[in-house]
Amino acid sequence: MQNLSDAADQILPEIERLGGRLGAAKEAIERVIFGQGAVVEETLVTLLAGGHGLLVGVPGLAKTKLVETLARVLGLDARRVQFTPDLMPADILGSEVLEESDSGRRSFRFISGPIFCQLLMADEINRASPRTQSALLQAMQERQVSVAGTRHDLPAPFHVLATQNPLEQEGTYPLPEAQLDRFLLQIDVRYPNREAERRMLFATTGANEETIPTILNAGELIAAQRLVRRVPVGESVVEAILDLVRSGRPDESNVAGIRDLVAWGPGPRASQALMLAVRARALLQGRLAPSIEDVLALAGPVLRHRMALTFAARAEGVNVADVIDRLTGPLR
Repeated sequence: MQNLSDAADQILPEIERLGGRLGAAKEAIERVIFGQGAVVEETLVTLLAGGHGLLVGVPGLAKTKLVETLARVLGLDARRVQFTPDLMPADILGSEVLEESDSGRRSFRFISGPIFCQLLMADEINRASPRTQSALLQAMQERQVSVAGTRHDLPAPFHVLATQNPLEQEGTYPLPEAQLDRFLLQIDVRYPNREAERRMLFATTGANEETIPTILNAGELIAAQRLVRRVPVGESVVEAILDLVRSGRPDESNVAGIRDLVAWGPGPRASQALMLAVRARALLQGRLAPSIEDVLALAGPVLRHRMALTFAARAEGVNVADVIDRLTGPLR
C-alpha cells in the first residue's frame, strides 16, 4: 500500500488549487444562504463525492434558493420539478412523439424531460407516486434513462437534490428504505439562529440584491470529483468508518443497547458513502487527508436514513439521532 504522505504529496498541487476555489464557492453560497453553514457544507460534500442529496426541512428554509445558488456558483445547468401525485414518469424522463414530415413520412422523436440537466431539484419527492419515484431513482443510479427500448445517457455531472417536508405526511408516499439508500447524504435543514435571521431580514427585503458569482464550471466539478477519489485515507480513519457502520448493525454490534434499539442497520453502501464523504470534506477544507473529526461530522448525514428503530425504541421516545450519538461515542 502506498505511503499516506507520498500519496498526499502527489496530489498536493491539485488540492491547493481546487481547495481554494471550493472554499470561495462555499463563501459565495453562504452570502446568500444565511445561517446554514452545515447545510451548505454537506450539500457541497454530496456533489464533490458524486452523489445525490435528500434535503429534509419544513417549508421556508431556503432549500429551493440553495439549489439555485449552487447551480449558479458551480456553473451547472439546473432545473426544478414540483412533485405531485399525478406526476408520471414521462413527465420527468421524457417521451417519444410521432411526427410526420412534409413528405408524409412518419417517425418517432424523443423529447427529453427535465431530468436531462446537471442539477435537478426534486421538490417534495414524497408527494409523487411510487412509480414516478422509482423511475427517478433508477435514473439516479444508472445515470441513464430508457424510453421505448432506447437508452439515453444523462449529462455529466448529474446530481439530484430532493426535498421532503418532515411534518406534513398527508397525501404522501414515503420513500422505501431501499430507495432512501440511493441518497449519499440526508441533509437536515433547521431554522437559522437569531443573528442569521436578522441579516436575512435586511438582505431579502431591501432594494439591493446580492450578486451571485460563478466560481467553477461543470468540467472543474468533474475534475474535483475525480480528485476526491484520489485523496488518501489513513488506516485509523478507515477503521473508524468500519467500526461506526458495523456497530450500527444489531446482529454484530458491541455498543450497549443497540440490539434492542435498532431493527436493521446500515449496509455496506453506508461505508462507501462515508469513505467518499470524508474525502470530499477534507478537499473542501483544503486538507490533504480526512480525519476522525470528518467521520464524526458526517456520521449523522450518512446514517440517519439508513437505519430503522424497533417498536420498543420508538415507544420509549428514542430517535435515530440518539442512536447515532451512542454509536459515535467510542470515536470521540
